[in-house]
Amino acid sequence: MTTARPLWRAYVAFLLPMMLSNILQAMFGTVNGIYLGQMIGVDALAAVSIFFPVMFFFISFIIGLGAGSSVLIGQAWGARATGKVKAIAGTTLTLALIGGGVIAVGGGLFARDLMIALATPANVLDAATQYARIMMIMMPATFTFVLATSMMRGVGDTVTPLWALAFSTLIGLVVTPALIQGWFGLPQLGVASAAIASAISSIATLLWLGFYMRRANHPLAPDAAFFKAMRFNPELLGKVLRIGLPTAVQLVVMSLAEIVLLGIVNRFGSDATAAYGAVNQVLSYVQFPAISIAITASIFAAQAIGAGHTDRIGAIVRAGMSLNLILTGGLVALGYLLSRIVVGLFITSAEVRDLAQTLLFIVLWSTVPFGMSGVFSATMRASGTVFVPTLLSILAIVAVEVPVAVVLSDRIGIEGVWIAYPAAFCTMMVLQMAFYRLVWRKREIKRLI
Repeated sequence: MTTARPLWRAYVAFLLPMMLSNILQAMFGTVNGIYLGQMIGVDALAAVSIFFPVMFFFISFIIGLGAGSSVLIGQAWGARATGKVKAIAGTTLTLALIGGGVIAVGGGLFARDLMIALATPANVLDAATQYARIMMIMMPATFTFVLATSMMRGVGDTVTPLWALAFSTLIGLVVTPALIQGWFGLPQLGVASAAIASAISSIATLLWLGFYMRRANHPLAPDAAFFKAMRFNPELLGKVLRIGLPTAVQLVVMSLAEIVLLGIVNRFGSDATAAYGAVNQVLSYVQFPAISIAITASIFAAQAIGAGHTDRIGAIVRAGMSLNLILTGGLVALGYLLSRIVVGLFITSAEVRDLAQTLLFIVLWSTVPFGMSGVFSATMRASGTVFVPTLLSILAIVAVEVPVAVVLSDRIGIEGVWIAYPAAFCTMMVLQMAFYRLVWRKREIKRLI
């Protein structure tokens, strides 16, 4: 983090490439959703949407590891302890590859059982199983890419992930429709086209990324020193897991709650499932500023702690809150104005489109308190304080989100599921803000690495 310019400018310089990266990453899923919905039909979109919470469940672990490693890498980078940067990255990647391998084997064997357990509608079960199996088999590559992106942010690099995701998205834009329509003599693969395109783009992007980072002499380049660091260092791994595991547990609880909510949605039929998928696509874009601002706050705070400048943390939080109001709030307003057009990109059925728009109106505004909660918890995580913020977030999910969804869905229908999200996000924001202001801010903050 530079101190030669105003903090908000440093924020924006770090934030914009990361936001563009997130947009490109989601664009791949969005374009696939549009291809599937328009070229095949609503059932295809429903089949892919069912795997969304499962994917989030698996990615939760790697995001947790990425959060822990990026905090430690950020502190080491701020302290100019460059030798520890690759040591942290190597031991974290080793654990991620082992976990991804286990998921790949399990997914290849039990994908259908998993889809049945999720109460997948019978008319999309085969397609959903095929898609899920391919996505899980490719989990080691997915884990590697997500983790690499997170760790690069720890050293202040948000531009390289942007180029990598641009490359990945470009491949997806071509390969997915080619497999759906059978262009260039390729077989027509239906719903599986999206998963296979994702696999091809992931592998190609990882190869390009490794080559590019070595040529650029990147601090995290996969060179001999990095491969030497790919081993379990108990001390470093313990510190990564101390931060990463609570974060992963929080995300796992969120994904389990999402699976419960998806089970409720599936009871209303495949049209409701398709509407669920379309709304999640829109929400993912609106949440990008909120998530990116929280990550920026965490990295800036970690680097400030590593450099011994803990007095900057208050300003980092204030800048994050202000940008959240401006950027996330602006996208929320735009989402309301263009809701029907955006939902129509995914859904051709007028009835399903009306339902998706109604659900979007219910939930969209709550992205702002979601973002504010993220700034508080991410800043505290930068110092290694993760247990209580995680506990507060889990409390909001378990004690508010799930019960509200269960009760209101029985009383008022599918809309009740979506009312649960604003209730949980607002609760989360109040709890995180209270702990930050009343407890954490009064503690002594020390470097972890």
